[in-house]
Amino acid sequence: MLAITDESGQLIAFERMDGGKVTSTTIAQDKAFTAAGAKRTTESYGAASQPGQPAYGINSAIGGRLSVVAGGIPIVVDNQVVGAIGVSSGTPAQDALCAQAGIDTFTVTL
Repeated sequence: MLAITDESGQLIAFERMDGGKVTSTTIAQDKAFTAAGAKRTTESYGAASQPGQPAYGINSAIGGRLSVVAGGIPIVVDNQVVGAIGVSSGTPAQDALCAQAGIDTFTVTL
């Protein structure tokens, strides 16, 4: 699944892959929402949200919408977050690679 949001985390594009996991629909959207709203990768929240760390428990904020799993990356143009991409259905590492490939493709066309 691939979700793209604007800078405020509102969904503007979504693509569901054939055979994609049903749960990945929501997860991809939440990854993009988190990356846009927090202006950082979802992966960066992973370590910060562990017990004893500064963002412990953040994944339960906003009704559980904040994602701490790799695969959400903000889209930055001229040092401004203009949106985000969230990918889900693979491993966290695969999702992050696919999201970055989407970012790279997008920024080359600007």
